[in-house]
Amino acid sequence: MMTKIVKRGYCSNDEIEFGSQWKDRLNRAGEELYYLLNRGYKLNPSSTFIGNHYMLSERQRLALVRMIASKKQLEIRIEKELSPAELPKRVVVDGFNTIISLEVALSDSLIIKGMDGTIRDLAGLRGTYRIIDKTTQAVLLIFQALEELNISEAVFYLDQPVSNSGRLKSLIIEIAKNYNLSIEVEVIYDVDRVLEKMEGVISSDAVILDKCISWFNLNGWITDRYVQQAWVYEMNASLFENKYL
Repeated sequence: MMTKIVKRGYCSNDEIEFGSQWKDRLNRAGEELYYLLNRGYKLNPSSTFIGNHYMLSERQRLALVRMIASKKQLEIRIEKELSPAELPKRVVVDGFNTIISLEVALSDSLIIKGMDGTIRDLAGLRGTYRIIDKTTQAVLLIFQALEELNISEAVFYLDQPVSNSGRLKSLIIEIAKNYNLSIEVEVIYDVDRVLEKMEGVISSDAVILDKCISWFNLNGWITDRYVQQAWVYEMNASLFENKYL
């Protein structure tokens, strides 16, 4: 029986809305959002104001929110970011956050690169998740990367309220049997609150990165090495990152 091919996070308008004709406008919007954040304005009302001014779509606004951060936030994240050589032997993985972004990248759908270097997606699953044809490949890439990075132990945290979290746990455990890694999978409520107190965190969630002890950009590492064909959109941050400070 042939497996149904699913393009996680695909939107037919992305080629237009993140194409060359929108590049300058999105850069200007990003520059202005960065300016407001550095003046203490809140992210959501600022992005709404700028999105209205530039007549951006909902996905363009979401991309801005997930790409842009204040200088202070960037400094905090960079200070806590681990290099491959600094990684502890035990890491904790934000399961859905990490796997879904890789599924989107493997689907040739749009992923975005934040000013902090992390890879994020615009899938917007909002608590509904199902295993697709890209899920196994995404988990395999995670284990391959952990093995290459000399990680000996990993704990995956999955959000219990998200549908099919139990099935994803079973898949992770089954795939882990092929690797010389000690793996645990915890299905819990409020994963963010747990991870934001830990070190060796693998996530691209901005709230977690701002609060955790230390983190590693695994999806960026994987994408650069294993998914080089991925459709990655990023701001030309050099146009605005040193302005107005």
